[in-house]
Amino acid sequence: MSRERAVSSPARQLAEDDTGASAVLITQRAPDSRRITPAGGPPAGPYRVILIATDGTAALLGAVVLAPLAQHPSLLAGFVLLVLVLLGSAGLYRLAHEQHMLDDCPPVVARVTAAWCVLTAVCVPLSLLQRISGQDLLLGCATQVVLTLLGRGLVHWRRRIALVRRPCTALLVGPEPAASRVASALQRHPASGIRVVGIVGDGAVPRRQDGATSALPLLTTVEDLRRAVIQNDVRRALLLGSAGAPQHRSWLRALAEMRCELWELDPDPSPYVPQLREPVRYLAGFRCRPLVGPRLPLRPGKRALDVVVSALLLVLAGPLLATCALWLRVSEGPGVVFRQERIGKDGRPFTLLKFRTHRPADPLESATRWSVAGDHHMPWFCRFLRRTSLDELLQLWNVFRGDMSLVGPRPERPYFVRQFTEAHPGYDERHRMPTGITGLAQINGLRGDTSIEDRCRYDNAYIADWSLWRDITILLRTAGEFFRPTGS
Repeated sequence: MSRERAVSSPARQLAEDDTGASAVLITQRAPDSRRITPAGGPPAGPYRVILIATDGTAALLGAVVLAPLAQHPSLLAGFVLLVLVLLGSAGLYRLAHEQHMLDDCPPVVARVTAAWCVLTAVCVPLSLLQRISGQDLLLGCATQVVLTLLGRGLVHWRRRIALVRRPCTALLVGPEPAASRVASALQRHPASGIRVVGIVGDGAVPRRQDGATSALPLLTTVEDLRRAVIQNDVRRALLLGSAGAPQHRSWLRALAEMRCELWELDPDPSPYVPQLREPVRYLAGFRCRPLVGPRLPLRPGKRALDVVVSALLLVLAGPLLATCALWLRVSEGPGVVFRQERIGKDGRPFTLLKFRTHRPADPLESATRWSVAGDHHMPWFCRFLRRTSLDELLQLWNVFRGDMSLVGPRPERPYFVRQFTEAHPGYDERHRMPTGITGLAQINGLRGDTSIEDRCRYDNAYIADWSLWRDITILLRTAGEFFRPTGS
């Protein structure tokens, strides 16, 4: 378990005009349930299904040209499935802008030929090649290739028409001169399937008065942004420049909360292309790529580890917990358990449990005082609990209930969450994952009166590179640090 030790209060280093605990922070919630589709036009899901059906039908018709294969339905089904898997592995079901039949020709020919080679190899032990000539195999393969390309050409043609007739409403986020230039290009190129309805910026650069894009509204506040998204049914936002720019954080957070798909678009051509896993995509000639954002997959292994380890430790530490509670009750009176509101995953508050080692003068002190480590009036047993971190053992119950995790960013009070979010970029991104008793920052010495910026960086690095084994290693390293107490 982590032990945090503080000497000075960060609240004194920040604004002093707050009179109480702040409201609960609302953090960015990434659109986990939404699949990324190409930035433009109608939803790609139906067209993807039609493409799969078209490819499967073409594979079936190409195979039944060979009469002997029609007598083996299981073999036909396996062949059709193999074709779909090969075409999917080539990325042929990721629809791009202005896609044409000829664009699919090389990968389709290569994958269909490979599938027929596999089919030929499977037919050897079944003695089917004795009734099928090589000319028939070539005819079946050619028939499938032609039908596949014709079907795909028809689907791409229908989708290009839909992109022009029903363009996707979008916002441009970035400096207005560059945004105006990009908007003009998109208007001149309706096949991109994008209809720009506004420009999101700070208004620091004077507006251009030439061209048709000068009529586009300039959105300078988050309220204007939300209103434009609702009124125009905006589904996508094109970010001009880097997503990591500080001036873009508030815009990105608001757009993600409104369930808008985020794309990063390069308004200026450059020979340097970032190394990406997916092929580079283009929109009206501009290089672009989807922004996945801080969404995280479900991690049942992490929750299972939390439940098993916390339950085991609660059972093993039961006598110790009872002894500490009894001693506090006898020496300090009633109120053994200290409850305090903390901020957890997705900005949701929860009640953190600890053994009471200090009695604040009022709720304001409890919410805003950074640390009581320097309190010389604290009884020796309370100091012993804090120095050995035994006062935090009750947080195992928070872990077992699901309020926290064993490993994760340390939870903080709403007052400090708000202050640190305003002072340190990326602090609110720590709430993408459940908070924890210990974490990567704690095992690297970032406890107590240490840099909040460094803690934030370590916490986000842990979230970005999470693995179950990493949680186990952090727990083992924390157990080693437990025998070298430094206090809190």
